Amino acid sequence: MAPEDRRAALVEATLPLLREHGTAVSTRQIAEAAGVAEGTIFGAFPDKASLVRAALVRAFDPAPAVEEIEAVGTELELRARLVQVVGKVRQGMAINERLHIAARDLAMEDEEFGRHLVGSRNRIIDALADLMEPDRDRLHRSPRTAAHLLLMLIAVAVQAKSSYGADEIDDMDDAGIVSLLLDGLLVRPSQDRHDDDLVLLGRLLDQPETPTPDKESSS
Repeated sequence: MAPEDRRAALVEATLPLLREHGTAVSTRQIAEAAGVAEGTIFGAFPDKASLVRAALVRAFDPAPAVEEIEAVGTELELRARLVQVVGKVRQGMAINERLHIAARDLAMEDEEFGRHLVGSRNRIIDALADLMEPDRDRLHRSPRTAAHLLLMLIAVAVQAKSSYGADEIDDMDDAGIVSLLLDGLLVRPSQDRHDDDLVLLGRLLDQPETPTPDKESSS
């Protein structure tokens, strides 16, 4: 097996173990999972830390998420588009949930890896923004800002249960996350209340008031 293929195989064998055991995984466990002698690892990587780093780079590769986001396309209505995307991105985040602390710690020590994480996040943000771009005129903020907010909401939903406990934060399904982004937290019992909220939000954002046609005609 070529050296690059050997390294790739070891990384693929390491990833599931990292997700299960964290960085406490041993080289013996990795060797057993890869079906090689433990010494083979040190022939491909200088040390365990180098292998873990390579596995983290692979884990936070944005390409699969970007491809799934782009595959949704822009033909569906905005809300339907986003619900589909949230499900895909959320699943990817959940798989790597146990790796985030290790990745954060490594990024503090390794500037190159830190830039990789930032670049990965930005590629996903760009893909989400492109998905919302056709509806720019319907949004109070830019598609890129909305993409940042959506990614934050997904991360909170993924981490909430393990970080805060089941009784602290309501469970949100994919549609609930999208609703929180697009509709906010306020309950709107009537169209008039909805119009009032839009007027207030328009003032806060230094935008002109945007009452609905019915309310405008009645005035």
